[in-house]
Amino acid sequence: MTVSYTSEVADCRGFGNFWKLLFRWRGSVYKLVWQELFLYATIYFSCSGIYRFVLSEPYRRAFEKVSLYCTYFSDLIPVSFVLGFYVSIVIQRWWAQFECIPWPETIALVVSTAIQGHDDRGRLMRRTIMRYVNLAFTLTLRMITPRAKKRFPTLDHMQEAGLMTSSERKIFEAISKVTPHPMYYLPLVWTGSVVSRARAEGRVRDDFAMKTIIDELNDIMRKLGDLLSYDWISVPLVYTQVVSLSVYSFFISTIMGRQFLDPTKNYPNNSIDFYIPVFTFLQFFFYMGWLKVAETLINPFGDDDDDFEVNWLIDRNIQVCYLIVDEMHNEHPDLVQDLYWDEIFPPELPYTYASEQYRRGPPMGSTANLVIPQEDQEILPVLDEVPEEGDVEQRRGSIMSTRSLKTGRRSSMYVFQQRLKSSSNPGSTTSIRRPRPRSLTLNRSLSKVSGSSYLHGSRLNLGRHNTSTFSVQSDVSRVSSDSMSLIGGLCGREERRPSLQRQIAHDDEGAIHINIKKQDNEGNMLSGSRDELVKNEELNLDDDEAARSRKITRDEGNLFAEVRFQPQVHGKHLTRSISS
Repeated sequence: MTVSYTSEVADCRGFGNFWKLLFRWRGSVYKLVWQELFLYATIYFSCSGIYRFVLSEPYRRAFEKVSLYCTYFSDLIPVSFVLGFYVSIVIQRWWAQFECIPWPETIALVVSTAIQGHDDRGRLMRRTIMRYVNLAFTLTLRMITPRAKKRFPTLDHMQEAGLMTSSERKIFEAISKVTPHPMYYLPLVWTGSVVSRARAEGRVRDDFAMKTIIDELNDIMRKLGDLLSYDWISVPLVYTQVVSLSVYSFFISTIMGRQFLDPTKNYPNNSIDFYIPVFTFLQFFFYMGWLKVAETLINPFGDDDDDFEVNWLIDRNIQVCYLIVDEMHNEHPDLVQDLYWDEIFPPELPYTYASEQYRRGPPMGSTANLVIPQEDQEILPVLDEVPEEGDVEQRRGSIMSTRSLKTGRRSSMYVFQQRLKSSSNPGSTTSIRRPRPRSLTLNRSLSKVSGSSYLHGSRLNLGRHNTSTFSVQSDVSRVSSDSMSLIGGLCGREERRPSLQRQIAHDDEGAIHINIKKQDNEGNMLSGSRDELVKNEELNLDDDEAARSRKITRDEGNLFAEVRFQPQVHGKHLTRSISS
């Protein structure tokens, strides 16, 4: 059984609180390293006695040279690094194996709740399911731990223990002859069949309850498979060999390297002869104890003092499972009003004299005692942003200005959408508020969109915000020429613009394509590709800065706009998103 000492170190008050743990023997480091320490001390003192009393003067000088050589090169072995990293991996692996041990309380509770029936048939199904779960757990432990294998060496012993019947043993043996692979999961397969039969007989309330049971079975099967995987795949052998060789070679070298030499020779670190190397023995105790910890925890299902007590787990699980699904099935105390029925909830539960010292108030946040002065709690006024010089030119070509959204101004896209909506519904009257001069610059940028570019709904937030969405009835198939020249009128362009014509076509997806053709100043209709139209474009604009800022088609290659209406059905209404 794992050695537990948490009750003895519940608090850290007093001097040397852990000292009481240093004198334990079971599960202690003394029990692990005393044999190696005894052997190390015997060899060390033997070499020291030979040096002091047996060797002649020339051989003593040779012994001293060997000792100095071992002292210098033994420090080059990275014992601390290699051993520390190895122990860290082993401890993580040790705790992960403990978390893989399945605890059947969860599935027992689900089975007791989901499978109904107080008759013998329902009781038989519940107990059989839990017996199969414990049988699978025991079969797995027999494969990975010698403790369970010694307790149940054969299937006959498991039959005598009541974990399986004679017919189940025969079936298990017959299937085991077909394949050499472990059949630990076979009882879980039988469990799934019993659950399906219970559902067919109406003892399981619904499919969700059945799915819950199957999910718990899958979780148990996964954990049992993980236990077998940890037993199969261990820490790489080469790493274990490196750690063992580094530790043992280091202490073999210290047998000669830590000898106390003749002080009259003035060797480094040999000015005093202590006879007993106390700190060398402590170093051996720590490093060897560290290595023994790794050797103990690398397989927690063995026979060490700190290994898991699997036999106790088997007995405990079978008792708890039968108690939940049989004795406690659909049983609970009478429903009565609790002590605080009239008070809704108690302010706090009573304390005893022994626990009064632990009474504490509710935990508060770290800013609970932070006081903000009254003058610092005033809300700052919102100031309108004034664009700097050149700010308009930097933002030309954008569809919607972020600053216009922050200051509450209507963008040019909103005006354009409202104009399209008004032109599509002749009977409706839409009032368009003339935006501020800064928004007028944004209106000009709308016509600079390339004919090959598309404005997706994610960029304009179409269908999400009322300020950037407009609806068109399903029978709308055209856009008036007034709506296409709206931007120029709002921008104050008084010069003559080339006339535009449109062609309406439908694609396979039901989208309406409006291809706008341009007529030059001389009345000639230009058609063809976008690049050809760009080459023939000549706009007579003034050279002053004001006229240049009102230029609609400033950049080459952005002369035409293609307006796409994609029908989208939302509920009972048909809306059309715009992309250009």
